[in-house]
Amino acid sequence: MKGSSGSFGVAFVIAAVLAAATACAPDATTVDSTESEPAGATATDTAASGPAVAGTAFAQTLELQGITFRVTCPNDSSAPALTIVPAGLEIDNSPIVRRVEGHVVHAEVADLNVDGSPEIYVYARSVGRGSYASLVAYAANDKKSLSEIYLPPFTDDANAARGFRGGDEFDVIENTFVRRFQVYRDGDTDGSPTGGWRQFQYKLAAGEAGWILRTDKVVEY
Repeated sequence: MKGSSGSFGVAFVIAAVLAAATACAPDATTVDSTESEPAGATATDTAASGPAVAGTAFAQTLELQGITFRVTCPNDSSAPALTIVPAGLEIDNSPIVRRVEGHVVHAEVADLNVDGSPEIYVYARSVGRGSYASLVAYAANDKKSLSEIYLPPFTDDANAARGFRGGDEFDVIENTFVRRFQVYRDGDTDGSPTGGWRQFQYKLAAGEAGWILRTDKVVEY
């Protein structure tokens, strides 16, 4: 009986250690705060997120500050038709139809300039080598109608475009619009960049005939 009691004591200690380790382990489900929608925003019916996949349709309804955007794209060709249907605007809720380069992979709502009227940002990615990102975006004007948001090409600046071979991605972080990509050094092979990341941070501002995302800063890490 003494030997059995000793074995039982060892087993009890091992079980206690395993239970403590399990209790201290982090939950396997984590949420990246940079991917979450802004306060008050809702999104439903998400399809096709991540790399563009031929034939995978995109459909999502997003709402912020009482304005709803229904975003759909069949992603059935290299230049499919994107449709944005707003609801809740006081004057003009006409659908917007635009051809995109590649496939729609994600959409977000935000209020970057904190004026009480939301914007809709739709991200597309080209099909094939390079996987270049493009943006279709609109801002609500005092919740009455929509005007297009223009994102100037950074490739006009040789220094800013240095080491760029595609693979760029968009994101909304708090009140900033972000575009980032991995930088290629001379001699790097496609798919294996070693130059770190370059990130462009933009602020939304009024333009001459709509809205524009103006470069606020460029950081590398």
